Amino acid sequence: MSTFTTRDGCEIYYKDWGQGRPVVFCHGWPLDADMWEYQMHFLAEHGLRAIAYDRRGFGRSGQPWTGYDYDTFADDLSELIETLDLKDVVLVGFSMGGGDVARYIGRHGTARIAKAALLSAVTPLFIQTPAHPQGVDKAVFDGIKAGLLADRPQFLDDFSTLFYGTNREGAKVSKGILAQTLQIALLASIKATVDCVTAFSETDFFADLKKFDLPTLVVHGDDDQVVPFEATGRLAAQAIAGAELKVYPGAPHALPFTHKERLNADLLAFIEA
Repeated sequence: MSTFTTRDGCEIYYKDWGQGRPVVFCHGWPLDADMWEYQMHFLAEHGLRAIAYDRRGFGRSGQPWTGYDYDTFADDLSELIETLDLKDVVLVGFSMGGGDVARYIGRHGTARIAKAALLSAVTPLFIQTPAHPQGVDKAVFDGIKAGLLADRPQFLDDFSTLFYGTNREGAKVSKGILAQTLQIALLASIKATVDCVTAFSETDFFADLKKFDLPTLVVHGDDDQVVPFEATGRLAAQAIAGAELKVYPGAPHALPFTHKERLNADLLAFIEA
């Protein structure tokens, strides 16, 4: 396997497909790099270099006890980019991974980055606060953590209903996709899975988004039952100067699966523009 070791000794797995301009993918919770297989295959077939990695604690990467915060995640991403000596990079983050992209830019700048895409992302802030009343109530995230600690496999299996929007009339998601999603999710450590709920819900990315000085694409479904569009995607697009916003009508959270053909085309057009 292709891996590198971070400054604090955590081994990070990554996959590196194709040749050309590098596109680096940051995955969502509670998944890993495999969630990007349709995008990676498509972009590599179109002359790009597609790279995705497993966040620490997830997939085939190491499972340390600590380090499940966005400063650490951004530093891990920076080490990947530097290890592979990537330049003119397009960073793509889905859901929790949108926070990786935002904090990387906020913390490390854009010297190696040319463009960024935030897909169904938790930016700029997920949780409800007095200054962000449209966010999600803290009780929801407390319930997620309690559910994981009580019966992680069943909780994650049930979570797919909202993730894919299978509770909506006309939703078409195969049993195979649902099984694959659960299989990927269960590779993660319970420690990482629980700690990341705190990280992705409570981290404030408003200051990071102000440092975006590059072309940025924001894509969100307006029927996202996991990361509500009005509390995240719309505000992220407003916070980033010159950002392009694409709203997918009736789309759920899991755009890389449910709307892969449209998303692939939109990503390629954005990268090549």
